[in-house]
Amino acid sequence: MLTPVLRRLLAVAVVSGAALAPAFGQASPIKFGKIDERDLTAANFAGDSAAEAIVLCDFGRSRFEYIDNDFQVIFERVTRIKILKKSGYDWATVKVPLYHKERREEKMTSLKGFTYNLVNGQVVKDKLASESTFREEASPNVTVRKFTLPNVHEGSVIEYTYTISSDFLFNFQDWQFQNSIPVRWSEYQAVIPKYFDYKMFMQGYEPLAINEHTEGSTQFTLKQNGGFTSGGVNHVATTAETIPVTTKVHRWVMKDVPSLGEEPYMTSARDYVARIDFELAGMQWDGQPYKPLADTWTKIDQELLDDENFGMQLKRGGFLKEQLASIMTKETDLAARVAAVHALVRKSVKYNGTDHYYTSGSLRRTFDQHSGTAGDVNLLLIAALREAGITANPVLLSTRDHGAVNPTFPLLSRFNYVVAHVALPDDKEMLVDATEELLPCGTLPQRCLSHAGRLVMPNVQESRWIDLKPTQRFMEYRQVQLTVDDKGGYTGKVHQEHSGYSAHFEREKLQKIGEKKYIETLAGEHEGWNIPKFAFKERDLLQRPLTLDYEFASAGGDASAATIYLNPLRQFGDEKNPFRREDRRFPVDFGAPVDETVMMTINLPAGYVAEELPKSAVVELPEEGGRYMFTVVPGPTAIQIVSRMNLRKPSYSAEEYVHLREFYNLLLAKQAEKIVLKKKS
Repeated sequence: MLTPVLRRLLAVAVVSGAALAPAFGQASPIKFGKIDERDLTAANFAGDSAAEAIVLCDFGRSRFEYIDNDFQVIFERVTRIKILKKSGYDWATVKVPLYHKERREEKMTSLKGFTYNLVNGQVVKDKLASESTFREEASPNVTVRKFTLPNVHEGSVIEYTYTISSDFLFNFQDWQFQNSIPVRWSEYQAVIPKYFDYKMFMQGYEPLAINEHTEGSTQFTLKQNGGFTSGGVNHVATTAETIPVTTKVHRWVMKDVPSLGEEPYMTSARDYVARIDFELAGMQWDGQPYKPLADTWTKIDQELLDDENFGMQLKRGGFLKEQLASIMTKETDLAARVAAVHALVRKSVKYNGTDHYYTSGSLRRTFDQHSGTAGDVNLLLIAALREAGITANPVLLSTRDHGAVNPTFPLLSRFNYVVAHVALPDDKEMLVDATEELLPCGTLPQRCLSHAGRLVMPNVQESRWIDLKPTQRFMEYRQVQLTVDDKGGYTGKVHQEHSGYSAHFEREKLQKIGEKKYIETLAGEHEGWNIPKFAFKERDLLQRPLTLDYEFASAGGDASAATIYLNPLRQFGDEKNPFRREDRRFPVDFGAPVDETVMMTINLPAGYVAEELPKSAVVELPEEGGRYMFTVVPGPTAIQIVSRMNLRKPSYSAEEYVHLREFYNLLLAKQAEKIVLKKKS
């Protein structure tokens, strides 16, 4: 009989090497080193010609062992991939991240790999050489083991297997079923002893073909060390007892999983890929109280406030007192003071393109070096705002390309960015970022429009989630005066304004390439255009629209035409629908609402009348999600056209995709309709 004392010793027991053999009810779906020769022929992949490669089978399983007086998670993987095109050669290079901390590290063993080719009707097998494996330091706590399979060609099949041993129970291996290439079979198995409570988070839009959860059993052999002293000599007595341990056996399978590639207006693919993640929530030994281990947001908030490179730095903005003195004297209005502090930091320190929420050193060093990460810049901004008497606190977020944060899954690693939150009168608030030279105060960079952020307050009990809703739109306005001649050529004048995020995009482009190249690029986007005169305005007034006035001309034929066909709106809008797929399983995320307006006057050549004109139309998205208005007003010497597209929401659900796609189809069809001018007889 196992005593209560011995039960408690489970956490520090020694177990025999075979104690946790996996209790899987199903055989492995793949046997390393045994391939189907049909996979080396082209006929077996006739329907996959569009793919660069295909995952034939990806199989992983995790189990527990007790080694060197501690539990370990043992993860074994076998992967087999068919290479179809040269562009798929990169799949022959594999990177395996290994975590390490405080002299402990995850270890990869039993690495083997083969490349199979069909040569003169015979299967030729090339072995992975030890000199083809490398180590890279990806971060202070992650080392990457990298290896490349040999002799890869179009038509090759590659396979590899390895084992990872990990002391870090919190780092239980996650599993990704879907990839950027099709996957025929992906399976993950896990055997977890009853002592460990793991939360499991499944995401994605692909169904599980198999989802099994059964109860199993394994055996631990426990040793309890005791001793006595006789004649000055220590004697060690050892007792041992073998006990059965209940396990939970999990099996997840997906088959024929489509590739997940980049599509227009999507955030990070990791937000939508089919995968399962694990978090160690707690442990419980026999007869002992449950011990929670998972972080809470309150705990994370407090750790951040106490951290030398986060909360402690916010208390060290005193070195800015001299620079802030004049601002505090001059700007008594709160919003104006915030804008002035924002301008000081934005002009003093350049963002180096690295996203992080910690500082890389002291804020004073960042200020003196005039360069830093997003964490350096925006924590400096918060410290400066506080030094200027403004209530400011950090907001943690994950950028759009880093992936969404799950509020029910407290993990600091899900974040990669920080901005400033400013409390305004009447319970209003402002989010401020100083990394972008060409964004006005109070406008977050587009990369930060990721729906939700974590506001960390000095009193952690007051910390909360906030909406990262955009305060600006993508807004473009054009007023066009077009004069047509009798040969079908035309001249024109355009006044265009870019506001909100469109202004930021155009200002960045203008700063990067200069005015001359900007105009050359604009002319090159329109066949036959010449732009002899132009003028930019409000380049440096970030709170105002960027304006451009220019004249353009396009030559017609060599002689007067009896009939002239015009398609003028095609010069000022999209030609193709960005949403080409018939359906979509994840949202369309613009980041911010969109507003595009063209007001056009077409002056007719003398002696011509409009024989055919498009009809006015209105297209609306369901539930007031958006509207397109097209209006035509004919006159004796001119035609007035107004085209306005307004998408009122920053993002649209997968269910709304079909309506959004059709909205664009109708919009583009209307803009493509021609105007026919006829010469009077």
